[in-house]
Amino acid sequence: MTSPSLSASPVTVVVRYFASARAAAGTEEEKVELAAGATVTDAVQALRELHPGQLSRVLDAASFLVNEVAVRDRGRALGDGSHLDVLPPFAGG
Repeated sequence: MTSPSLSASPVTVVVRYFASARAAAGTEEEKVELAAGATVTDAVQALRELHPGQLSRVLDAASFLVNEVAVRDRGRALGDGSHLDVLPPFAGG
């Protein structure tokens, strides 16, 4: 039997913002440190706290990619060095 680590290291996630998410966050990309075992939901909450205001509205409607794969389960854990892309709804024609 193995015992869990008493002090798991935090993970650093690279967040990339696109279109209106970039404008709302005021940056194209940033690194966010999260607790070990953090999920996409945890990351989104951290982004709301880092950028109160308009980004919160964008996050409500956004979809996300983790390491360029669409997120279907926001309970998915993020590993150290993961990329989280914030994609607001796009109009097209």
